[in-house]
Amino acid sequence: MSGSRNPRNAARGCGVLELRRYDLRPGARETLIELFEREFVETQEAVGIRVLGTFRDVDDPHCFVWLRGFLDMPSRLDALRAFYEGPVWARHKDAANATMVDSDNVLLLRPLDRSSRLSLDSSRRPRLPYQARTGAAAVITCPLQPASSAAFRSHFKSEIEPAIRKAGANVRAKFVTEHSENNYPRLPIREGEEVFVWLSLFADERARDEHLGRIDLQALTAGHLAARPETHRLQPTSRSLLPD
Repeated sequence: MSGSRNPRNAARGCGVLELRRYDLRPGARETLIELFEREFVETQEAVGIRVLGTFRDVDDPHCFVWLRGFLDMPSRLDALRAFYEGPVWARHKDAANATMVDSDNVLLLRPLDRSSRLSLDSSRRPRLPYQARTGAAAVITCPLQPASSAAFRSHFKSEIEPAIRKAGANVRAKFVTEHSENNYPRLPIREGEEVFVWLSLFADERARDEHLGRIDLQALTAGHLAARPETHRLQPTSRSLLPD
């Protein structure tokens, strides 16, 4: 049995995560979400993949965003082989791929602290039939120069995080680039990039949007980034574990 499938390891959370952003064909997002939530949640978790969050991008009707985790890089390899070379993906891959224009916009990340390992209780995931999901999220991605990564982490802790929490954000997790070689190259990732990412959770979409309207990310990050920060407003799908 792979270590990632050990129940004790599930409680340790995720040492490696993928933030996956799919560009979909017009009108295909609901088709993919229905297929994903019916066929690809429990079946991924059965082989050691933690399906943490699944989202609609509020500002892009052709975008599906999801976050999954693994205990570590060797566990990632075992789990991805088991799923993508197994019977469930073989049975449904054509239908899933038919919804997609691009599935390679993927950041390989590692958590910055214990809470960011996202040790979530899968038993709390809503079961079928689907129910309306409450809560909202925002993901902020900050592109960095490699040499400035440590300095930005310090700046985030001392200046940015206090400011955004004061403005109403629940900063649920913080991630940085995982620089290990992609050990499952069948699934490409964005390579040669340095990023800092944080996930904020909110009671509802109004709270999220009011928070984003109160903060000035350009001012908070001025002088620290290699390019403009990206903000994505996310709505959880019916079976997402996040917001938790």
